[in-house]
Amino acid sequence: MRNVRVVYRKYDEKLHWHQWMQYLGEDQYGVWLGAPRDSVSQRGDEPELKHEQAHVQLFPRDRWFTAIFNDEPRSTEIYVDVTTPVEFGDDQVTMIDLDLDVIRKRDGTVLVDDEDEFAEHQVKYGYPADVIEQAQATADWLVTAVASEEPFLTVFKTYLDKVR
Repeated sequence: MRNVRVVYRKYDEKLHWHQWMQYLGEDQYGVWLGAPRDSVSQRGDEPELKHEQAHVQLFPRDRWFTAIFNDEPRSTEIYVDVTTPVEFGDDQVTMIDLDLDVIRKRDGTVLVDDEDEFAEHQVKYGYPADVIEQAQATADWLVTAVASEEPFLTVFKTYLDKVR
């Protein structure tokens, strides 16, 4: 099984979340990576965080988001980061986290998180107008998509089954 390094950065290029994941495959939605229960991730140089649940992650090509799909017992079933389009390397995927997150809880509740951080970072980092517009449009689309479109309905479960 091939391992791939996942690297999120902030707009100032500062290291954000990062971890190693297993390559699971690619389909029309993008590249799928997975991590079993007890895998770890890290924010910047903070201590590693151990995950109590298996999870898979989708890295679409030419889209402004990445998505994490969590197994139980996590109450957040889907966590979507609005990002710049993913840059694909041989054994690494890299993107810029643009703060906005769309979350679908296991009970079906959908919410947008970190709108305050998005507004603050527009000023702090000087996000260009086209980046702001694309990030907001992506978040707006995701609010509906995570509850009504693939791969957010059933497709992800096939990949999650591979890492449980």
